[in-house]
Amino acid sequence: MKRWYLLLAGCFLIMACSGEKGPVRPYPAAEIPAVPEITQRRIRGNSETVTIGFSIATDTFIIERWNKDVKVFSGAAQELGAEVIFQLSAGGIREQIAQINYLVNSNIDILVVVAHDTDMISGAVKQVRDMGIPVVCYDRMVMGVPIDAYISFDNTEVGRHFGRALTGAVPTGNYLIVNGAVSDSNSRKVNQGLHEIIDPLVESGAIRIVREVWLDEWSHDEALEKIEAVFAETTDIDAISCGNDQIASAAYQLLSERRLAGKVKIAGQDADLINCQRIAEGTQLMTVYKPIGRLAVRAAELAVALAQNRAIPYDALMDNGSGTMIPSYVEMPVAVCSDNMDGTIIKDGFHSAADVYRNVIR
Repeated sequence: MKRWYLLLAGCFLIMACSGEKGPVRPYPAAEIPAVPEITQRRIRGNSETVTIGFSIATDTFIIERWNKDVKVFSGAAQELGAEVIFQLSAGGIREQIAQINYLVNSNIDILVVVAHDTDMISGAVKQVRDMGIPVVCYDRMVMGVPIDAYISFDNTEVGRHFGRALTGAVPTGNYLIVNGAVSDSNSRKVNQGLHEIIDPLVESGAIRIVREVWLDEWSHDEALEKIEAVFAETTDIDAISCGNDQIASAAYQLLSERRLAGKVKIAGQDADLINCQRIAEGTQLMTVYKPIGRLAVRAAELAVALAQNRAIPYDALMDNGSGTMIPSYVEMPVAVCSDNMDGTIIKDGFHSAADVYRNVIR
């Protein structure tokens, strides 16, 4: 029988992007969590069954798209004959490290991790690999230590999609940039891609960045607070780049309260249903769609192969600051606006036409 341990059962039903321009994050030694002692792992026997430990951060799981990742990964792993033990960390980085300890002591053959903090989890990841257990970083690259594989979307391209869409709609004007969690290395990649596109226009004077802010966490409430602080000073804003669709929803809410919804162009990512509905309605400009099905299936295949000491050709080698280039498996994101919604998100079955166009007369 397959073993499934999933904390906070029912989370499947709730709704749920390293560049030089990102802020430098100091980590005093006193703030770095101690890595729990991990007992000696078992020696892998001749069993054909692979046991995958999957550790996922709480702040990630409440985002709509991640429910899809986990479901697809689970189904693909089952079809490959693998067992999956899920652990959902409810207490941030310290809890996630403790749960990685639990997974290792559950005799996993490979660890797949979506890190709460891509820097602070590095000590735990190093200890796992030192015990001979391969580590795959799913979507978020753990920084500063060697890992066995990284699989994600091209997050720099996500930022370029933001820049292309916004500058196409608003070639001149005032921009607000609301970046994602500073604890997520992908946020800095997205920011890098965005600035590749908009910086020449900033230098020419066509675009003025009113404010650029960073979130501590992927938090709708924090986004509300920080965007509202900007709006208290000025609402003379023509475009808002949002780290993801949760942040875009916070921007939409505050714009609606000021009767500015639809007048200010908003870009986000993850193709959450409500944001796709807003694109159809004309109150959000675009979202970046990530074909999660392809990524999650590929990740499951990769995890099983690595656990069985089989090599899968990588797409690229990436630098995570560890001194070792990381074999990386990269899928391409897709910019979705109102004119290609049908041919992307709906065609792929990510959302149904009935749901996306629920409030639109076609």
